[in-house]
Amino acid sequence: MDERLRFVAQLLDGEPMAGLCREFGISRKTGYKIFNRYKEYGLEALTDRSRRPVRYANQLPPQIEALILTLKRDKPHWGARKIRELLIRRLAGDVRVPAKSTIHAVLHRHGLVKPIGRPRNRATGTLLSQGTAPNDLWCADFKGEFKLGNGRYCYPLTVTDYASRFLLLCEALESTREDLAITAFEQLFAERGLPGAIRSDNGVPFASPTTFREEFNAERPHEALAMKCPSEVYVASPRTYQGLPELAYPFHDDEFMVTACGRICLHRKKIHISTVLGGQRVGIKEVDDGIWIVSFMRYDLGYFDLEQRTLQPLDNPFGTRLSPMS
Repeated sequence: MDERLRFVAQLLDGEPMAGLCREFGISRKTGYKIFNRYKEYGLEALTDRSRRPVRYANQLPPQIEALILTLKRDKPHWGARKIRELLIRRLAGDVRVPAKSTIHAVLHRHGLVKPIGRPRNRATGTLLSQGTAPNDLWCADFKGEFKLGNGRYCYPLTVTDYASRFLLLCEALESTREDLAITAFEQLFAERGLPGAIRSDNGVPFASPTTFREEFNAERPHEALAMKCPSEVYVASPRTYQGLPELAYPFHDDEFMVTACGRICLHRKKIHISTVLGGQRVGIKEVDDGIWIVSFMRYDLGYFDLEQRTLQPLDNPFGTRLSPMS
């Protein structure tokens, strides 16, 4: 502020703009901008104002969100980029202005974004399935952890068929890492086929000897099965495991492989998506000037822009689609 104040003071003393700009090492355009801001707003205009967009982790302050909606209703044909500029002008440095992608997400949440592409029929959520027949529903659970004699921990992963109570898998893993669990499930799919659905939950820690699976399936009767053993009720699934299909996004502008650290690179800028999608291919589509939507498989995940460079997730990624998919 001191430099800008000295610059304006010397201008008011009658010194020429061109000479002062050279002295302060700024362009004449910047010099006139500083002086015009001073004439319009006074000394407060000379204080430092951050232009960095803000990421609001959960939701915007209600006053800011209400102002965004008011501006959109006043200017129904304006997008997030123009509305952000209106916010900058109206707030005049009093608060930090959210990024374009955040504003776009607000408009989308309130149904003020025009859908892009042809409408698609989407499945709706249902109540938890009860799984009345074998392989209708599998239940997966990490049963806590326990320390081995060598000081290392064991994490038992179990998978049970809901209808028959048949214990499909009881695998001792060295950690709860995703790659270990994925390998275990792929082996299980190859051995037993695919279920109609899988339910996961967290249970209490437990440990058992290696004879536990055989005893649970073939020896121990269950009251829910009229005192039958799970192996008397369970049959393997007829759905064979074929692996995941190759992902393609023909209706998007581009597609990228997400790095292990959860990023993609667009126009030489790193965009953080999610480490969960590391190694997966996603599609992106520009839905407004400088705003892209990110899709994985058939789901739109959220928006990003090149200023903030962080995905702004949708409230419900499984809701109505904005962009078409193959």
